[in-house]
Amino acid sequence: MQVLVVGHHKRWRDEAAAQVHSAGLQATVCERGIDAMTVLALGLPVDVMVIDAALQGSLCCSRLAVEARALRPNLRIVFASDDADDGIADLIPDTLTVERDRLSGGEMVGTVRDVLAGRYS
Repeated sequence: MQVLVVGHHKRWRDEAAAQVHSAGLQATVCERGIDAMTVLALGLPVDVMVIDAALQGSLCCSRLAVEARALRPNLRIVFASDDADDGIADLIPDTLTVERDRLSGGEMVGTVRDVLAGRYS
């Protein structure tokens, strides 16, 4: 299972990747949305993309998700946000938005597995 972690803050990216690796899964980490789109455009395997909603730049969180879904219609997407009702689900209905704190302390892997299994919490 391959997880693409996208976030502006290095500490958050590193913690998320460490959680994924500790569960025996693979993680690709990107600081910018354009880097994440490059990974997807190159056809590298990605099962779930986890995006920090604080992502900045021309391909910020919601735009990145829209572009990624256009390129890969079946890509599962999880948003880590401070606001669990931030309206992103209106743009991409089958995404999961979770509070950023839920994706720390080892809960990242459980959330990723739930998304892959179709169990949205």
